[in-house]
Amino acid sequence: MHRYKFVLYRPLQLLPVLFGISVITFVLVRLIPGDPARVILGTKATPAAIARIREQYGLDEPLWLQYFYFIENLGRGEMGKSILYKIDVLKLIATRIEPTLMLVLTSVFLSILIAVPMSALAARHQGRLADHAVRVVSTMGIGFPPFWLGLMLIIFFAVQLDLFPVSGYGNSLAEKPWHLVLPSLTIALSLSAVITRSLRAAMIQGLRSDVATAARARGMPESIVFWRHVFPNSLVPTINLLAVNIGWLIGGSVVVETVFALPGMGQLLVRAIFSRDYMVVQGVAMVFACATVLVNFLADIITVTVDPRVKL
Repeated sequence: MHRYKFVLYRPLQLLPVLFGISVITFVLVRLIPGDPARVILGTKATPAAIARIREQYGLDEPLWLQYFYFIENLGRGEMGKSILYKIDVLKLIATRIEPTLMLVLTSVFLSILIAVPMSALAARHQGRLADHAVRVVSTMGIGFPPFWLGLMLIIFFAVQLDLFPVSGYGNSLAEKPWHLVLPSLTIALSLSAVITRSLRAAMIQGLRSDVATAARARGMPESIVFWRHVFPNSLVPTINLLAVNIGWLIGGSVVVETVFALPGMGQLLVRAIFSRDYMVVQGVAMVFACATVLVNFLADIITVTVDPRVKL
């Protein structure tokens, strides 16, 4: 079990990362042009009303003191109060986590569902027509921006074929998966292209490894060699690649939620930025940062579990 000793000290190493993210987020939010009080009150706001709003939310304090209050709130498990929604930021984020979480999970599932067969087909037919076709498709998938791909899927599957909803998240448990198909597919088509290229390369390397050669020498069929020996060993770099791309996946979810009008954290973040709702922007950014750090931590644990040779 000494392979898992990094679980004891790795969280301590992640604390400086979260601290740095909190500083960068705080500074960048304050650099957004505009005054939150003026945005809320409108163009006809009086100086007295603006001063009252700024005092109410602590915006008239020095920046270093505002950051101290922000860290103090985090230490108490709070994130302040939203200027726009007039409720606690943590409660507000809690109401938006489900759509974003389901979008990310279904996107990863669809990505793996697309990438594994394509990678296996390309690796087992290296240099042939199938391999070239998979490489062309994966290259195209990387080149398509998510917002454009989402719009194309809406036009084809929702408008022309009328198979899926155009936007929204649905109201019942049966409607929600149906509303997530197109948004998840939008992210999955881009993410699966990256996974396919990495997994294909790992599988080709595995087919040339000594383990595969020894299995063939024992008379094992090529399909058994591939799925029993090559495929499991190819998963380790894929797991690490998914962990590395979790930041990109979260960024993609922000764009996709805006395109499909999903009431998730991405749409909340965009609206908070335009309304200069500092507390909400900081809160959502910290939740995204913690999620990214947690996913990378879990990926390390899975990597060590899958491949006992890896030591972290």
